[in-house]
Amino acid sequence: MSGPSGVPDEALPLVFVERVGGALRLSAISSQARAVGLAPGLTLADARARIPALAVADHDPVADAAFLERIADDCDRWTPLVALDGVDGLVLDITGCAHLFGGEATMRRRVIEHLQRHGLTLHAVVAGTPEAARALARCGKGGVVPEGREAECVAPLSIAALDLPAETVTGLSRAGLKTIGELAARPGTPLAARFGEGLLTRLRRTLGHEDVRITPRRALPACIAERRFAEPIGRAEDVEGALGLLIDDIALMLEARGEGGRAFEAAFFRADGAVRRIAVETARPSRDTASLGRLFHEKLDALADPLDPGFGFDLIRLAVLRAETLAPAQVSLDGRAIEEEEVSALVDRLAARLGRDRVLRFMMRDTHDPDHAASLVPAVEPVPPALPLPEERPVRPLMMFDPPQPIEALAEVPDGPPLRFRWRRVLHEVVHAEGPERIAAEWWRRGAPTRDYYRVENDKGRRFWLFRLGLYEREPGAPRWFVHGLFP
Repeated sequence: MSGPSGVPDEALPLVFVERVGGALRLSAISSQARAVGLAPGLTLADARARIPALAVADHDPVADAAFLERIADDCDRWTPLVALDGVDGLVLDITGCAHLFGGEATMRRRVIEHLQRHGLTLHAVVAGTPEAARALARCGKGGVVPEGREAECVAPLSIAALDLPAETVTGLSRAGLKTIGELAARPGTPLAARFGEGLLTRLRRTLGHEDVRITPRRALPACIAERRFAEPIGRAEDVEGALGLLIDDIALMLEARGEGGRAFEAAFFRADGAVRRIAVETARPSRDTASLGRLFHEKLDALADPLDPGFGFDLIRLAVLRAETLAPAQVSLDGRAIEEEEVSALVDRLAARLGRDRVLRFMMRDTHDPDHAASLVPAVEPVPPALPLPEERPVRPLMMFDPPQPIEALAEVPDGPPLRFRWRRVLHEVVHAEGPERIAAEWWRRGAPTRDYYRVENDKGRRFWLFRLGLYEREPGAPRWFVHGLFP
């Protein structure tokens, strides 16, 4: 393809445009477009008046955000503390990580080279605070700021590097304050009175006088083990073998801490920058290497989209996302593990193969409403403390119908128990009845009729749980009868 002057589009300055206030404006430009004097914010008409030959593309913020997320995923290989910075930046907290890559300068160089291999152009700065690094990087500076010299390095920068609101930048400029150094030399009290305390907070952090931790996009794992490869690996046997070694490392870490993992995540970093993550959960805290190995094997086999190594994986990481205290397990006299462990292992394998939302268990809820007394939750979720059970015989059946089934009932008095009822074309004579247990809806479910429950027994010894929906002459509509459950 070629532009209006017959020049191929690849050789033309590239600009991205979006509609702002009824006009097409430049939202992003290439380095070639910047070199010829264009800048974001210009209207497309003004840009073409200056440079007629332009390659123009629509700005896609959603695609840009997804691309930045993919880059952030890839940067997890350097540190687990990665945060997004606006629409085109990342902040990496490398505290305690730099020595693993040969120091801060070497680590910075390796990060730049890695991203440049994927066609990215970037500015990277290592500084003592996130704000100082951000200001220097966004103003085109690079390198490693010596410890304690952030204020000296950022002093020549424009106050725009502080990332302040436009009206604040305008007000400071009218006051004759053009650089961060000039702003830092002024007394703080008048500045705070006019522009707010937020200005001084931003200034202190940019100067390196105050530090604040970043908020990573992913929660910090309880513990991490990883393997880096000089040559990327791609065979399934090699991948599972490396994962098995990582499971051994994680088990030793957890054992030293007296803990077991509840949620594990394996991250596979491809040489081309793509990252694939596989997570498994366990019903109980675990550090059993054989069991965890089987879970990951089941998960990998059950993937609808197989794990594609591409050009190979150069890093595999295993993280414990959630850990809990794990006491030594009690075993039976014959050496077999207790049955709860076996059931938990079965639940873990089923959840790994079928998905956590397809292996469910019942959980009791603290409510008087029988329709909401139990709910289904994933079986791998932590078990809450059990609700106290009544000491006498149960007054509610274990088997309940959802929804309750309608019956025809005859009572001696309007608000009394039934003398007989017909259910599924069979007439049942009631010889004994207990109740009623009156249940009204919760206060936030207004308008629901009252229910009177009865435990009844027929002449053949079968026991039913019936209720009358509605009260005679006190609630609208004619009362109706239902069977809600059966007693054993």
